[in-house]
Amino acid sequence: MSLNLALIQFNPSKSKKDNVCKACTYISEAASMGADIVLLQELFNTGYFPKRPISKENFYLAEPVPGPTIDRVCEEAQNHGIYVIAPIYEEDMTGVYYNTAVFIGPKGEIIGKYRKNHLPENLDADEKFYFTPGNLGFPVFMTHKVKVGIVICADRHYPETFRILGLRGAELVLVPSAIGVASMKDYWKIELCGAAIANMYYVAGVNYVGGVFWGMSLVVDPTGVIISQAGNEDDEVLMSKLDLDLVQRTRIGRGWWRDRRPDLYSKYLNE
Repeated sequence: MSLNLALIQFNPSKSKKDNVCKACTYISEAASMGADIVLLQELFNTGYFPKRPISKENFYLAEPVPGPTIDRVCEEAQNHGIYVIAPIYEEDMTGVYYNTAVFIGPKGEIIGKYRKNHLPENLDADEKFYFTPGNLGFPVFMTHKVKVGIVICADRHYPETFRILGLRGAELVLVPSAIGVASMKDYWKIELCGAAIANMYYVAGVNYVGGVFWGMSLVVDPTGVIISQAGNEDDEVLMSKLDLDLVQRTRIGRGWWRDRRPDLYSKYLNE
């Protein structure tokens, strides 16, 4: 069985309305190319605002789910009968905000959400100021063809995240991101390829372009091979055709799930 996956990388403006319109135009383009699932980048409608210096004004960028942005993306998903993953700044209640990816179904329904679990605080960005750590765990979403997990940007640094999703049945893990640190370019490929190899599933990461951001959105197959990669400067709809049977063939061939020893690991997992 095959699946057509579209990753949408673009250079956002300071206008939320313009970013939503641009994303919906690209969603429509991806659908016309046969996409089954479309992945947007982290905080796609606002741009990546948590970079220093911090500003309390950024809290006003948050929206509820459902809300104006997600309602518009739901409409687009329904128009084309496709799945869309839309990451936004979510206002759960006044004073409680999350970095959230919303999983939208082909009937325009909200299937579920993933909230970013690992929030970086460093010289470049302060996500702990803006976001509450995720409280929804590691959900795996069912589609008509594939079981999908999501990790958001910095979550990819934690192999436990990828492993939990694999053990929960994920066959494809999507990584919406906003990475502008030059030294991370090599890490980006290595981490995503390593996660695909270790867990024997597809991994797809999307990144911004423009300013300090360097694109390079990519899709890795369960053997660790990069099957498609976008450029580092321009807006792009990156289409990839996934052979979903390769997940099962790889897992049977390698036997790594069979040979795991959780009886040995458990005593160390809380250390």
